[in-house]
Amino acid sequence: MATQKIYELGDMPPLGTVPEEMYAQLIRQDRFGEPMKGFAIERVPMPALRPDDVLVYVMAAGINYNNVWASLGSPIDVIRAREREGDTTGFHIGGSDASGIVYAVGSDVSNVKVGDRVVVHCGSWDRNDPVAKSGGDPMYGPTFRIWGYETNWGSFAQFTRVQAHQCLPKPKHLTWEAAAAYMLVGATAYRMLMGWAPHQVEKDDVVLVWGGAGGLGCQAIQIAAARGAIPVAVISGEEKHDFCVKLGAKGTINRKKFDHWGMMPHWKDTEAYNKWLKGARAFGSAIWDVVGSRKSPRIIFEHPGEDTVPTSVLVCDTGGMVVICAGTTGYNAVADLRYLWMRQKRLQGSHFANDEQSAALNDLVIQKKVDPCLSEVGGFDDIPRVHQAMYENRHPHGNMACLVGAPRTGLGAGE
Repeated sequence: MATQKIYELGDMPPLGTVPEEMYAQLIRQDRFGEPMKGFAIERVPMPALRPDDVLVYVMAAGINYNNVWASLGSPIDVIRAREREGDTTGFHIGGSDASGIVYAVGSDVSNVKVGDRVVVHCGSWDRNDPVAKSGGDPMYGPTFRIWGYETNWGSFAQFTRVQAHQCLPKPKHLTWEAAAAYMLVGATAYRMLMGWAPHQVEKDDVVLVWGGAGGLGCQAIQIAAARGAIPVAVISGEEKHDFCVKLGAKGTINRKKFDHWGMMPHWKDTEAYNKWLKGARAFGSAIWDVVGSRKSPRIIFEHPGEDTVPTSVLVCDTGGMVVICAGTTGYNAVADLRYLWMRQKRLQGSHFANDEQSAALNDLVIQKKVDPCLSEVGGFDDIPRVHQAMYENRHPHGNMACLVGAPRTGLGAGE
């Protein structure tokens, strides 16, 4: 039984005590806009648990771009989308990364118990999903959703409701804030690099990583390096070189030294196409310079999209793969198909990860082969500010997290 209706932020309830209400950073439709406007702290009722659910007391929450989109209400109004599925809350509690302590479990939960220290991955789906029930990858199922973006009750609150399968052991050597910073980007990178046989990263593969100093890129570099590959990081400034090399990159390429980016000219416009081709080939030559031989990338880790896909397809090795999980520069990607069919290259889409891939990434973190690359820590009040910095591209290298229930001293494993 709850001893009081609500606990103040930082005032941890006794283990297993679930109050009636909690504080959360909410987004509502009437304040859609930039994150400093879109988020506000409110009191809300505690979510009800379903049989396969777990209630986690949130110690820290990771920051990702998906809740910049949620705040803007664009490209999708996530509140309206859920209303069509029967959600009547009228608000959005975002947050797709978390570390915390299990406070309650549903009647069918057997993999975690009250008191367990966990990290949460953001893949959710109905356990009766026909794809999941048939033994297929639940990522392809019709009920797959990103928790804390496409679903409600994310980690920007004192408690979060998650499905039991989303919970994984918290690495004991990490602080609460570091443990909250890596799962979304790390598991996404893991699926991209390890989920598309036969194009799984192997020893001595050259792997080109776009945005090497970013949240996704810093994880991709480490995963590739752990596999014995040769990561080459693309960066936007020389100040990011040392950061990437320390993570395991063979070297870096500053994309600002090239000016051919953007949608590829039409192949019939010979003059413009040849100018673009010259720039793309010079970029490919820069990769060889880093590698130390004329060895092209077997795997290209893509997410900028529109500005870079034409070059990625060109410089990818014969029989290689360009794998993409986003389109941060735009969604209309043009490619010279001659390079795809004649050189038998693969252009592969990828989206987050399943349970097995998330667990594999978490094991690499537990083994200290992958670091969360935590670069900034805020408090609960800072959640709008750090999202605003991300929106304005002012965020630091690596990943960010905000403390929710954990003290600002960041007492590591929380034992």
